[in-house]
Amino acid sequence: MSGASTLTLARFLGRAEDARLVIAHQDDVGMCHGANVAFARLAGRGFITCGSVMVPCPWFRELVSIAAENPALDIGVHLTLTSEWEHYRWRPISTVSRASGLIDGDGFMWRRIPMLREHLVVEAAEAEMRAQIDTALAAGIGITHLDTHMGAALTPELIDVYIRLGRDYGLPILFPRGTSGYIGVLNMGPVDPAIYDERAADIEASGNPVVDHVALTPGVPSGESDKAYRDLVAAAPPGLSFMAFHCCAPGDIEAIVPPRAHWRTDEFRIFQDKEFLDWVAGTGIRPIGFREILEFMKAG
Repeated sequence: MSGASTLTLARFLGRAEDARLVIAHQDDVGMCHGANVAFARLAGRGFITCGSVMVPCPWFRELVSIAAENPALDIGVHLTLTSEWEHYRWRPISTVSRASGLIDGDGFMWRRIPMLREHLVVEAAEAEMRAQIDTALAAGIGITHLDTHMGAALTPELIDVYIRLGRDYGLPILFPRGTSGYIGVLNMGPVDPAIYDERAADIEASGNPVVDHVALTPGVPSGESDKAYRDLVAAAPPGLSFMAFHCCAPGDIEAIVPPRAHWRTDEFRIFQDKEFLDWVAGTGIRPIGFREILEFMKAG
C-alpha cells in the first residue's frame, strides 16, 4: 500500500496494510434529475458510497431536498468551472462578468478545460468555487469533501487554490498520486507532472490521504457493461482507489448526451443489481466513503 497516510487510514479503519480500499463515487450529482434519482437510490446501498454535487446546475435544489431527508448521505462539492454539453448549459453563481474569464460568448461556463485556462482569472475562479461551497453549506448539506468537475481545479493555475480550499473549509480533497490514472486522461492541455508529485507529498504530510489509483466510467456498449464493471472492480490493487462513476436513472440524460447516455444508465442498473452487489461483497475490497476520511483527518 502506498503512502504513509493511506497506511494510517487503513489502520484507522481496522484493516490490514495491504487492504484494498475503494471509494466508489458518483460524480455529477445535481446535474440533472436522473443523477439525483440514481444517487438517492444507490448511495450507501452496497457499492456507491459517496458522491459530489454540481452547485451551479439546475437540479441542485432537488439534491438539497434529498440530502435534508437523508442527512447520512456522503456528499461533497464537485467544484464546477466548465459546462460541456451542447444544449444543456449552466453559468457561474458568483458572477457573469466577461472580465471574470469564467464565461464564454454565450454567457455560460467554458465547455473545455483548455478554453477555461486560456481566459482564466484565478481570483475569479477562487471566488466562484468558494461561492459553490458556501451555497451548499448554507443549504444545509453536511459536506464531506471537495473534488473537481473535469479536473478544472487540478489545473496548474488552480491547484494551490484547490488545496487552500480544502484547508480553509477543513475538508478532504480528492488528489491523485501521479498523473497517469486521472490527470493523464483529462483534456487539460499542457501540464508539468512534477507539480502534482510535489503537491501530493505536501497534501499527504498534512494528513489528507492521497488516492493511489483512479478508475473511471469505462464507456463501453451496453452489451459489454456487466463484464467491464466487474473487471474494473476486480482490478483494484492494494491501496486507496477512487472510482469515478456517473450514474443516472433513465429519463432526461438521453436528451442531454444522446450518444453516451447508456454509459450512465447502465451504471444505475448494474449498481443496484443484487447479483452484482453480492459479487462485490465477495471480492475482498473495502468500500469506503469520504466521510470516513473526514473522520480520520479530524481524529489525527
